[in-house]
Amino acid sequence: MNALIDAAFSRTRVVITALVVMILFGVQAYNTIPREAEPDIATPFVTVTIPLPGVSPEDAERLLVRPTELEVQSIEGLKEVNSLAHDGAATIILEFLTTIDIDTALIDVREAVDRAKSEYPTDAEEPVVEEFNTQTIFPIITVVISGDAPERALYRAAKRLQDRLEGADGVLEASLSGAREELMEVLVNPEVLESYGLTETEVINAVNSNNQLVTAGFIAQSDGDFNVKAPGLIKTADDLRSIPVRANGDSVVTLGDIAQARRTFVDRQGHAIFNGRPAIGVEITKRSGANIVETIERVRAITAQEAQYWPAAIQHSFIGDQSVFVKDNLEGLTASVMTAILLVMIMIVATLGFSSGIMVGLAIPISFLIGFLLLTLFDYTLNMMVMFGLVLSVGMLVDGAIVIIEFADRRMSEGADRKTAYMDASKRMFWPVVTSTATTLAAFFPFLFWESTVGEFMKFLPITLIFVLLSSL
Repeated sequence: MNALIDAAFSRTRVVITALVVMILFGVQAYNTIPREAEPDIATPFVTVTIPLPGVSPEDAERLLVRPTELEVQSIEGLKEVNSLAHDGAATIILEFLTTIDIDTALIDVREAVDRAKSEYPTDAEEPVVEEFNTQTIFPIITVVISGDAPERALYRAAKRLQDRLEGADGVLEASLSGAREELMEVLVNPEVLESYGLTETEVINAVNSNNQLVTAGFIAQSDGDFNVKAPGLIKTADDLRSIPVRANGDSVVTLGDIAQARRTFVDRQGHAIFNGRPAIGVEITKRSGANIVETIERVRAITAQEAQYWPAAIQHSFIGDQSVFVKDNLEGLTASVMTAILLVMIMIVATLGFSSGIMVGLAIPISFLIGFLLLTLFDYTLNMMVMFGLVLSVGMLVDGAIVIIEFADRRMSEGADRKTAYMDASKRMFWPVVTSTATTLAAFFPFLFWESTVGEFMKFLPITLIFVLLSSL
């Protein structure tokens, strides 16, 4: 390694330029790295829900669970299967090894369920296969839209905001809570129905028959093929009123002759109240790896833009803002890191002197910035485990610099000039410093192969130490 050291000392401008470039990129990486309270790890669970209205738990086990378990048990990387049969449905929870790509596992499960569908009863509904993701369970912020306004006005404001937020960067889903779904209500007049000699069954069949999506095919002619579109879905109240119920010669009885059609909501199952006023919540979940602080700031900005078009009676508020917790958590850990750096600097200056202490102290922020650059390059986030790793590394990363500078000071006291002294110190202490760093990293290296959900959570600690100590080396 003497040739490498000689090349570095003979090309000091190149070395300093490379160091400055890495520092600048490290500062940029620190400012842009995604921040979150806890590591965002992929949970190796896939859930399969198979609805079958009216089925008993015993029949659900026999008709739904067993055929599905037979198909999924051969999937690669499957660790454990837990099934639950209950009234009206069956739920199967599949746990995979942490080394398995969850997206690939999701595809394999869907294919296995498709094969098992041939064994299900004909009236079984479409199975739902989805990944268990903590990011979609717990919202990072909830926008509450409230006010003494008509329910439809609140619903329209919330629906428009939902559409805007779902298109924002970093937002995985924006779901409404406390909102009732819209529907078209038909109020049949029994006296009019009896006067026309009609029954309720005829009215129901007329609506069901005319509210269907039918493919009409195409017409083939000599100059080309033309697709035929047959609109059959009910979209407005006028479409509903114009449905023919009975035809007798030229006279046609439509639904509008015997009933009233109006837009309304499904029956209320509960009440959403915020500060004593009716409310609708828009719960926001973020995408995996997105910066939670920037995502919430973007949500607040979009909400403020949409609020300009709302009536004065409608207000908005924010609850459950997770960025506050993330900021407080990271700020507390940052303060701990800065305190640790200060204490280390005081001890070094007191022991080695001011000039030598400053040179050793520079290793701390520079190694941290290069470590942030490496974290960004490998798509890691800044979370509490990374900050804990930085706290642990403060005392370790200065060991090599202390050894080099102490040996160089002794050589200068013997009469060597500064450049020669540091060159000799670098050559003489190169392998001891490398060995010291390697033994430290060897203690944390096995944590990278901890194959479990806890291991995926803890691996950010050894990764941070490895990046920072390698940067220091």
